[in-house]
Order: sequence, then C-alpha cells, then structure tokens
Amino acid sequence: MPRKQSTMSPEHKKALAQGREQSRVVKEYLEALEATAPRRGRRRTPESIQKRLAVIEDTIDAASAIQRLQLLQERRDLEAELDALDEPIDIAGLEKAFIKVAAAYGDAKGITWPTWREAGVTPEVLTRAGIARTRS
Repeated sequence: MPRKQSTMSPEHKKALAQGREQSRVVKEYLEALEATAPRRGRRRTPESIQKRLAVIEDTIDAASAIQRLQLLQERRDLEAELDALDEPIDIAGLEKAFIKVAAAYGDAKGITWPTWREAGVTPEVLTRAGIARTRS
C-alpha cells in the first residue's frame, strides 16, 4: 500500500524559511565576531604574510616529503588569511541584522543570555536585541 504523501501548509513553509534565515543571520554574526576578536601576540600584516610566503617558496623544493606537505598547507593557510584581510567585515551591518532576529532565534532554540555571552555577544547587543538576562 503506497504511503500517503503529506504536504506542508504555506504557513509551515514560511516558518521553515524564516528559521533558516534566522540561523544564517546568527551564524554570520557569530563568525564575524570570531574573525574580528582580538588575538594574543603580534597581529599579522599583509607584509609579514608575504614575507613568510617568500620563505616557504625558497625552502619548499629542498624540504623532505613531510616538511613539504606541512609547507604546502601553511602556504594555503597564509594565502587564505591574506585573502581574508582584503575583505573587510561589515560588523555593524551583521550586528543590525542579528539584533532583529536574535530574540526569536534564541527563544526557538532555548539559548539563554549566559550562552550568548559565552559565544562572544556583548551585553549591549543582547539588550538591544531584547534578550533578557537569566540565571540559567
């Protein structure tokens, strides 16, 4: 006996699309926070990255197989880092979008103030998003 195929209501489809959009906005904002977070040590500049890439190019041919593998990966990582430096992050725009959806997303997923804080969201942004402080 064939199984009856159920169809989703337009409201259900709309709710799913809204949830996907909220997830995308929250993900982009949290990733931007992580990418712009202060790091320990000296900040790398495009010049210092280029300098290290030049050293890798000079030494890669004489390296052992394992060293060559590691240098190839380091080169790939440095090139990606260099590309990322060229693309400025619009943290203000991402924050504005986050503020619009964070409360609804947090309510739907059961995410509390302390969890948002641990993820790196500032108290000011949480307050502007309408997320209440909780003790959980």
